Amino acid sequence: MKSAFIGLGGMGQGMAANLQAAGLLSAVYNRTHEKAEAFAREHDVKAVRTPAETLAEAEIIVICVSADDDVLAMVDEIADQLTDRHVVIDCSTVASDTAREAARRVARNGAGFVDAPVSGGTEGAKNGTLSIMVGADDAVFERVMPVLDAMGAKITHMGGVGTGQATKAVNQILCAGINQAVCEGLRFGAALDLPLDKVVDVVGSGAAGNWFVNHRGKTMVQDIFEPGFKLKHHHKDLGICLHMAELNGGTLPLSAKTREEYARLMEQGHGDEDISALYRLRSDLFQKD
Repeated sequence: MKSAFIGLGGMGQGMAANLQAAGLLSAVYNRTHEKAEAFAREHDVKAVRTPAETLAEAEIIVICVSADDDVLAMVDEIADQLTDRHVVIDCSTVASDTAREAARRVARNGAGFVDAPVSGGTEGAKNGTLSIMVGADDAVFERVMPVLDAMGAKITHMGGVGTGQATKAVNQILCAGINQAVCEGLRFGAALDLPLDKVVDVVGSGAAGNWFVNHRGKTMVQDIFEPGFKLKHHHKDLGICLHMAELNGGTLPLSAKTREEYARLMEQGHGDEDISALYRLRSDLFQKD
């Protein structure tokens, strides 16, 4: 079984490298071809110039791009040349209805489709420790397991197409709340003149412990916001969550508030920083005389 990878961004680079390390990667495509060529030279695979060229190189086509329209555009680029020997795995974060539409377009020529959004940041992508939430038919899921296993440590089949993206939406809503709580809590600790490195260690090992405080706490209190998960991407993802909530007759107040605050930070030029840059907006919570 051979795979090809479309989209060599911050997540895609690590995921594709892990496929190559497992002996499963044959070709890569990226809209900026120079990036694909550089990856191909480093990892001894082929860089192709169009998405459709991946189909001659592999049975499994993995897509990891930025937005719903990008996913559908990549699917349209390859749809006419797909056959029943192909399976498309989309690891982007998009709406469930987008995943189902992509699956419909892919199925016209008999190919399978898997929606498989991931969580774990660029560290997880690089280290092969991602959590992957999968929506697919049972038989298709079993067929692509070797590819998923090469990219992640926790692979969970949630149900049919669209359920992976629905689960990722839950994940992104929780990330918004955790980000809000950690930023507020650490600003509170700073106002009390606590040693924040110790605070992070203590709370991170107790009931308040979570991935975000353990991996971002010590950098954010130093105003270091190197991206593991870019703020602008979470802004986009929360828009998807709000869209899905509206389709189901509901609202997400905390997600809406977080998205508004991300928009403020993006206007200030912080969109490419980590989501922990929300800490910037908490500097005015405590004003000492």
